[in-house]
Amino acid sequence: MQRSQKVLIGAGAGVLALAVAASVAGPIVYRDFIAPPAAEAPSLSSDGDMLDPVGDALDPAALVGEWRVAQGSKAGYRVDEVLNGTDVTVTGRTGEVTGSFTIGADGLTLERAEITVDVASISTDSAQRDAYFRDQALRTAEHPTATFTLTQPVTLDAAPAAGAVVQTRAMGDLTIAGVTRSVTAEVQLRSSANADGSGAVAEIAGTIPITFADFGVEAPSLGFVRVEPQGFVEFQLTAEQG
Repeated sequence: MQRSQKVLIGAGAGVLALAVAASVAGPIVYRDFIAPPAAEAPSLSSDGDMLDPVGDALDPAALVGEWRVAQGSKAGYRVDEVLNGTDVTVTGRTGEVTGSFTIGADGLTLERAEITVDVASISTDSAQRDAYFRDQALRTAEHPTATFTLTQPVTLDAAPAAGAVVQTRAMGDLTIAGVTRSVTAEVQLRSSANADGSGAVAEIAGTIPITFADFGVEAPSLGFVRVEPQGFVEFQLTAEQG
């Protein structure tokens, strides 16, 4: 089998089904009234119910140690399909996400991080698109997961205030369909004490821009519909100590 596959999403029967629906309704009507809206991009800009309002600076010593990805975390992708000149944004999501992090002794440095996503469970609004994604584009029978592994420590300048959003970047290796590339994730962090007193809890939202061809994935063009060659890997995680 050739290393170069077709696109991560949206080719074959999935693209054709979208095109048929849009040809009947018109691409703009399809985008605005028929296709479900794309999921919101990961962001911690609004207050979360999980965390307290912004308060005093956290004690760095309370953040030291091992953390794990908890329930409620999600990951997936975002890409534009262009249908007769009209952009249709597609997002896929899964809750099948695991991972762990290590905060160093200073309480300010992320020394290790690894996130693993079950790519076969990522779903969009189209079962046909999802089947192509699993069976042909990423060959999930051979490569069932995608991973992000931190390659450089991330150090904050000072302990953040409880509930405050911190912007940073994380350098790492992203592996998709068995191909690994160095990437930079734009990340938002927010942490606070757990409501039940069992320790600290954090939210992490991240976006990684990617070019599909870098991972051996070719975006198709069928004339009336094409998939943009770039997209985003996205994740919104809850992390707990332990």
